[in-house]
Amino acid sequence: MPREARKRSKTSIYHVIFRGANRQEIFHDDHDRIRFLNALEKYALLYEMKCYAWCLMNNHIHLLLKEGNEEISLTLKRLAISFVQTYHFKYRTSGHLFEDRFKSENVETVKYLLTVVRYIHQNPLKARMVRSVDDWPWSSCTEYYRGYSKTKWLDCDYILKFYGHDRRLAIGQFREFNERITDDCCLEDVNDEIRRLTDDEARVLIKRSLGVVEIAQVKSLPKERRDPLIRELKRIKGISQRQMARILGVSQSLIFRA
Repeated sequence: MPREARKRSKTSIYHVIFRGANRQEIFHDDHDRIRFLNALEKYALLYEMKCYAWCLMNNHIHLLLKEGNEEISLTLKRLAISFVQTYHFKYRTSGHLFEDRFKSENVETVKYLLTVVRYIHQNPLKARMVRSVDDWPWSSCTEYYRGYSKTKWLDCDYILKFYGHDRRLAIGQFREFNERITDDCCLEDVNDEIRRLTDDEARVLIKRSLGVVEIAQVKSLPKERRDPLIRELKRIKGISQRQMARILGVSQSLIFRA
């Protein structure tokens, strides 16, 4: 069957994910990441495509983009081909590097636009690669905290203006929003179609995972016993961190940092 055409965004803004084929690594060193950013800059400037947030993980890439003067899927195809060619030349490989088709979702409200920016910046934190969102050097987060971008293709102003015209205050308010612990559900979660469990269903699986430890006892356990248990619970698909915190009677922050 032919692929269904992507529905165009009314705002021309899209959250895009490139994944490595079979979840393989895309970037093996910092030079690979720099090459990708150089290619992104080239095609963003050439086709007047705006970027509002980005994050390079090891095996996938998040971009929040506004379509330029050509269809965004074509610009992204040019970007992918350019990077793959340099990758194959460097590592003397061949074949697919990315999944055949990038994932994307339309971003059509200010509320969801800001949610996606935060979601993108929190990817390394939620993957336990850093302790703070601005510790990860391969995202747009630090440029937002600085209040400006050194590149012409990243538009921090567009987002920061939603927090007021006083730049210092806007950065502070954005930072508070950007670091707020949430269960934001964006493109990855929606497209992976993981069904959220009801509290009753979640409680059964939590109890089973805890074994001899009662649900009511978890919050009173010492940290060295509690955190490994919570880490196991977080492996259960379909249970949100907010839901887990509610059932265990602990703060969501405790769940997040376990």
